[in-house]
Amino acid sequence: MRDVPKTADLLDWYDRHARDLPWRVSPGDRALGVVPDPYAVWLSEIMLQQTTVAAVRDYFTRFMAIWPTVQDLANAEDDRVMGEWAGLGYYARARNLLKCAREVAALGAFPTTRDGLQALPGIGPYTSAAISAIAYDLPETVVDGNVERVMSRVFHVETPLPDAKPELTQLAETLTPKKRAGDYAQAVMDLGATICTPKSPACGICPWNRDCLARKAGVQAELPKKKPKAKKPTRYGVAYLARNAAGEWLMERRPEKGLLGGMLGWPGADWGDAAVEQPPFDADWQDPGVDVRHVFTHFNLHLSLRVVQIDGQVQPEQGLFLDIKRSDLPTVMRKAFDVATTHLSH
Repeated sequence: MRDVPKTADLLDWYDRHARDLPWRVSPGDRALGVVPDPYAVWLSEIMLQQTTVAAVRDYFTRFMAIWPTVQDLANAEDDRVMGEWAGLGYYARARNLLKCAREVAALGAFPTTRDGLQALPGIGPYTSAAISAIAYDLPETVVDGNVERVMSRVFHVETPLPDAKPELTQLAETLTPKKRAGDYAQAVMDLGATICTPKSPACGICPWNRDCLARKAGVQAELPKKKPKAKKPTRYGVAYLARNAAGEWLMERRPEKGLLGGMLGWPGADWGDAAVEQPPFDADWQDPGVDVRHVFTHFNLHLSLRVVQIDGQVQPEQGLFLDIKRSDLPTVMRKAFDVATTHLSH
């Protein structure tokens, strides 16, 4: 009777069913000696943090077309990079992306050890393991949400997340092979993303279905267990959107540290328990009658809007009038832009 998942079974499955991803070297090409580009692996892993593969594809392809090497990215203007990143979220990643690219360019190449990688800005334990395994085929254990789900099921771990993370990582380490570690890391993530899914896992076609202890117990769909999430708080704010006769919008640069750090945004007071009116200058500000609502990782935002068309010259207390494109803005600012544009066109 089989009890322990066999790495070879998963790799055989991966050789036939690997996802075709723009940053990935296929197992067939890898077997022919094609070596993954550490820059592409790093860029994709940073983009994939807290984000789906579907959302990242176009961003990755565009970044690689504009900045095909880490040196190109290191030489890029900050505003251009932040603009291309807009809409992908978690903007601290974009700031660290530039810092990391510049450090790597100064070094001459990406480090080839996990410790060396983890010393770079924006690279934590997961990302350093992923780059080490995928780019350099080092036997590092890569554990993301997909891998945690697979391990909790094949080993029937009842401990709820996040408490189970150390145990699941140890179990994952027992399966990490010395050879083809990069293919294995991608294979187990593919397994979680396409077969061992959160709901209705396709156990009938899983390469580990004979070894899965949760399936034998009939509880695979109930795992992994998770502690109840705390209810997200709600914050409130007021954003001021002013357009002048030249079609420029009043913008301000958000502080480098903190939420949406370094991104362009609309003037207004800090978001808090109540909306605070803090117009950047005196004007006939209009309420368009539509609020913006946005969900961040740790809170929900209700943003009231004030809109005005300026025909003459004004001296705002904060911000500058800039010629901006919608795509230059983070998602929550785009939502406000859409409302204001519609309102001013009436």
